[in-house]
Amino acid sequence: MVTRVAVVGASGTMGQLFTRLINESEDFAVYAKLGSASSLDEMNGADLVVDVTTPAVSTTVVTHAVREGINVLVGTSGWSSDRLAALGTQLADTETGVVVIPNFSLGSVLGTTLATIASRFFDSIEIVEAHRATKVDSPSGTAVRTAELIGEARTGLGPVVAPHVDQRARGQQVSSIPIHSLRLNGLIARQEVIFGGAGETLTISHSTIDPSSYEQGILLALRAARTATGLTVGLESIMDLGITRS
Repeated sequence: MVTRVAVVGASGTMGQLFTRLINESEDFAVYAKLGSASSLDEMNGADLVVDVTTPAVSTTVVTHAVREGINVLVGTSGWSSDRLAALGTQLADTETGVVVIPNFSLGSVLGTTLATIASRFFDSIEIVEAHRATKVDSPSGTAVRTAELIGEARTGLGPVVAPHVDQRARGQQVSSIPIHSLRLNGLIARQEVIFGGAGETLTISHSTIDPSSYEQGILLALRAARTATGLTVGLESIMDLGITRS
């Protein structure tokens, strides 16, 4: 059975990538392509909505789709833990599913997973993330997700060591971890999680050098989103990482 997909934000870079992959797939078809001038009602009747808009618009798109009983795959950055908690509550009494993916790169997900493992062994941790100059939000959704997962992994160990956080140049703290954001021409995406210990540092780094790195993750997320119920966050939640979570 072919899944009919409405792509919201279809004219953007990620929207065009989604549209191409859907058109090339045998089990998905583009039902509608929505832009900034479109009515959200144009998504009505789809089996799945893909949201690749902006942080300011994304909540409205998801709310409309959930109200219509349509599952959603969110590829828009900027969904904080508070917004996700509110969305989870909204979905509690429905059979609708929303899958929120901060980053579709398999390598990025593996980097974040390795960082959460390492975080239990170091008390000094900072994140540096860099994206193209046109990215409208900072810190990135990937960096926020990484910091939140590190915070969860360090439950019981206390906050990380982050001196002088009252100084603006020390970055924005998420789960007590300073995040530093760069926005530069010539970049797609890069993240470094830097750990400091007695006499040593460890850096877990991932770089996106071409948007093709997102394709496997997008197809994986599309297939998971069409049958999802409730709230699912992160590509790691639908990948078999071979790790038993406590």
